[in-house]
Amino acid sequence: MAVTATVLGSSAKDLALDAEVFEAEVRPHLVHETVRAELNAARRGTRGAKSRGLVSGGRAKPWRQKGTGRARQGTIRAPQFTGGGVAFPPGMRSFDVKVNRKARRAALRGALSSHAANGSLALLDGSTFDSPSTKQAKSVLADWGKDAPVLVVAHADEEAVFKSFRNLERVLVTMPEELEVAAIVWARAVVVTQAALPQVEQRAGKEVAS
Repeated sequence: MAVTATVLGSSAKDLALDAEVFEAEVRPHLVHETVRAELNAARRGTRGAKSRGLVSGGRAKPWRQKGTGRARQGTIRAPQFTGGGVAFPPGMRSFDVKVNRKARRAALRGALSSHAANGSLALLDGSTFDSPSTKQAKSVLADWGKDAPVLVVAHADEEAVFKSFRNLERVLVTMPEELEVAAIVWARAVVVTQAALPQVEQRAGKEVAS
């Protein structure tokens, strides 16, 4: 039995989906690895601290070597002094985790297939949005009746769709080229415009006829 998706904002009730993308095997370990890699890539890694070579001051010994009764010290920039450098300071780093392209695409297909199997994936006729209308977008989602958060994937040229959905609470609007597995997993319902569907399928690894 072919998997289908409800078409929102159109007279058509259901539309058959490509089995290569939306009936794929769900591999939880690949989905986990991909989500972890995407979230790590979003981390900036700009933490840092100054070592004893970077803090100011301390050019001369704070006191002479012998005769004071105190331990010998060479500089007040040492870690044991207030205002001194950190012994092993953290620096800028990258949190990137490598995931192979085939694994990423398999994870994307699995995440989309999970929504398709659960009935939480729908298509949207973007041509029904002649102009931006948050009220219309809210009505479309209300008629569908799925729980938030909702992920809306629209074509870059569908400006009216972007402006209509982006002000709704717990609704994330993105483009196919920026679609991530983490966003699909986060969402409890996914809406893809019919114009964006071919790009989503291509991003998921569907072979395109030449």
